[in-house]
Amino acid sequence: MAKVIVLKFGKGSFEQGFPVILQMSAENTLPFAEITGELPAAPDLPDCYRQWQTAYRRVEFTGRPIGLPKTTQLKGTIAECETLANQLRDRLNAWLTAESFRRIREKWLEQLSPTEPIRVVIQADDPHLRRLPWNEWELLERYPQAEIALSPLDFGRRTAQASPTTRVRILAILGNSQGIDVQKDCALLEQLDTADVTFLVEPERQNLSDRLWEQSWEILFFAGHSTSQTGDRTGLIHLNQTETLSLSQLKHALEKAVDRGLKLAIFNSCDGLGLARELASLQIPQLIVMREPVPDRVAEAFLKYFLAAYASGEPLYLAVRQARERLQGLENQFPCASWLPVICQHPAEIPPTWLDLRQAKRPAQPPISTSKFRLRVEHVPPKLAWVATISLIMTGLLTGVRYLGGLQPLELRTFDQLLQMRPKEPKDQRLLVIEITEKDLQDQRQRDPQMPPDVSLSDRALDQLLATLEPLQPRAIGLDIYRDYPTSPAFPQLEKRLKTSDRLIVVCKMGTPNTADFGIKPPPELPPQQALERLGLSNVITDQDGAVRRHLLGMEPDAVCITDAALSVQLALRYLAAEGISLTFTPDGNWQLGKTLIKPIEFPTGGYFQIDGRGHQILLNYRSPDNASSFHTPEDVAPRLSLGAALLGGLTLDAVKDKIVLIGTTARNNQFNDYFSTPYRNEQSNVRQIPGVMLHAQMTSQLISAVLDGRSLLWTLPVFWEILWILGWSLLGGLLAFYLQKAVVLGVASGVAIAALYGLCLGLLIQTGCWLPLVPAVIGCVGSTTGVIVSQIRIAQKPLLASPRQE
Repeated sequence: MAKVIVLKFGKGSFEQGFPVILQMSAENTLPFAEITGELPAAPDLPDCYRQWQTAYRRVEFTGRPIGLPKTTQLKGTIAECETLANQLRDRLNAWLTAESFRRIREKWLEQLSPTEPIRVVIQADDPHLRRLPWNEWELLERYPQAEIALSPLDFGRRTAQASPTTRVRILAILGNSQGIDVQKDCALLEQLDTADVTFLVEPERQNLSDRLWEQSWEILFFAGHSTSQTGDRTGLIHLNQTETLSLSQLKHALEKAVDRGLKLAIFNSCDGLGLARELASLQIPQLIVMREPVPDRVAEAFLKYFLAAYASGEPLYLAVRQARERLQGLENQFPCASWLPVICQHPAEIPPTWLDLRQAKRPAQPPISTSKFRLRVEHVPPKLAWVATISLIMTGLLTGVRYLGGLQPLELRTFDQLLQMRPKEPKDQRLLVIEITEKDLQDQRQRDPQMPPDVSLSDRALDQLLATLEPLQPRAIGLDIYRDYPTSPAFPQLEKRLKTSDRLIVVCKMGTPNTADFGIKPPPELPPQQALERLGLSNVITDQDGAVRRHLLGMEPDAVCITDAALSVQLALRYLAAEGISLTFTPDGNWQLGKTLIKPIEFPTGGYFQIDGRGHQILLNYRSPDNASSFHTPEDVAPRLSLGAALLGGLTLDAVKDKIVLIGTTARNNQFNDYFSTPYRNEQSNVRQIPGVMLHAQMTSQLISAVLDGRSLLWTLPVFWEILWILGWSLLGGLLAFYLQKAVVLGVASGVAIAALYGLCLGLLIQTGCWLPLVPAVIGCVGSTTGVIVSQIRIAQKPLLASPRQE
């Protein structure tokens, strides 16, 4: 599925800069990521374009430039044009690598794969922005299946009612051809085997209007002379030797054509950005125009290459890119020829393929005698193709239900059961959790009656604890307690430690969009310049049932919480740095820690189809230590010590040195309830909940164990392979019903198949961390078995008919 990247340029100018919003989505789905940035002022960039434009228009070649202002300067040279083109390209790419635009660039590199088709839409109204040669953005060179299109910020949508057809209907307008050869365009269109082309040669305005009103067209094509006017907001076409008109003069006819199914307009003529802007107001879905005056030979070559690629099945964007890049072979004679073709895209439309334009209509079948039909079926045994059809239908239905989130609760519950069947593991001795219990709260309030009721760790206790810990040389101290208030003046050493301690990691919380949760600020003592290294997110992502099954690695910072890394990530990176391991990024944006590749999950994935997909997430592989209980206890992930015991001498050098110390509240009362649901159940079959500090310990242990111990991270198959997996088990269920006619034998075989499926899913989860679709595979297997059986019964119950003479 193609990815759609929209860059929205807000109100701004090259003198002041532009705010930019990046939206990322899969084709025809809601955005899965959005990030803001800005491009700085670049007042010289429009001048660079104008200098290149002037040099380009001074080069003498046969073109389609009637109506363009004539220059009185000396003729230009190809060398001069190429030099200015290189300067423009370099200046554009320097602008797009600005620091204020870095977040957008990194998000792009992180989320997009060079192997997937990508539609990049530049949504802007500034005419200078739209003129820039965006196809020369160096970032696009890494993505061979990406192409740029222009789009306005404001748009509407018309409802089209296309009439069925098996051939693409093209209205080709051959306008004023003075000085050019439009007959080659005509010949190229006539070569299309699956198109019906109607030519209007230098038509009158009324004739053209009538054709647009009276017939349905999928493609509107124009070859001839054209030009843009009024700052690229309008355009003119030279219809014949005497008539020149703007497209607004054909407004109602063009709107009617769109209502009847017009999908694509191609203006193989000069200086077409003004035409595109005017046509955008008429809601035409797709446009292809030329940025500047186009030489006759370049126009012919582009049309030839584009039609060949598009009619052979290539997507519209890829066909334009291939045709545009092939024009580079002409640039020794026609400089910057590959800059000229531009797609102009309606933001709410999906580019049609050539097959889409054909809208293949199935011819009506002659009626069949019902009696004869039944007679044939009864005497023909079921075929394997019939079993395959039932399996494909079952797989399609399951895929659709999964995509709508219908199986998500059941899949997650089954996943939880698999997790609980895994063997237990030892505690992670690299961590130590100092917990604030209910008794610790009472002891602190006895010593400090003025302690606020919503504070779980007083300044006095924290000062004593840090003073005890630091000489014992832990690698990192994670304070999972909010301190969005200043330290009391009575504890200057605590204030100093909060400001300068290179071991101490504090937390903040990001707010939730469109809610009253505005987040929680970090300690005011923390210098902003240290936020990237000493501040971690405490946010936790929960599923619809409240359980935490995903590990949030980071999110884009906001005004309240100015870090992009989770507390667990900050602690793990600090620990691993002492082992000589640092975080790097692969070319496709994945995380690399030593030999361990950490690939953030992309949605949909596994059993997840409708969830909060913000930030970088991986699945959380809980560590459940071995203990006397037969049930898993994820809260015992690491050794624990109460605050009171720690302050009374319970901390030793062996217990703390070179370890990660996490400090948090485990008390649970009306004031404090920092508990989260897990996938595990207790002895009473109730959901087991653990304190937030233990949850952060689980996440930190997951990262360290994956890097240093080779412990598996949880992962899923790509959606395509999951569909094949489900199809395979659906086919197995159908084949069992096809070959095993005895009910007892079929029942036993089906039971063995489902048991094997369960064992395979559990075994792979334990050995490799792979989460396979168990529920859809079981439903597919049983559903196909049932479908084949029901079909056989229905056939057997049909009454046998006599010979055809008795009908």
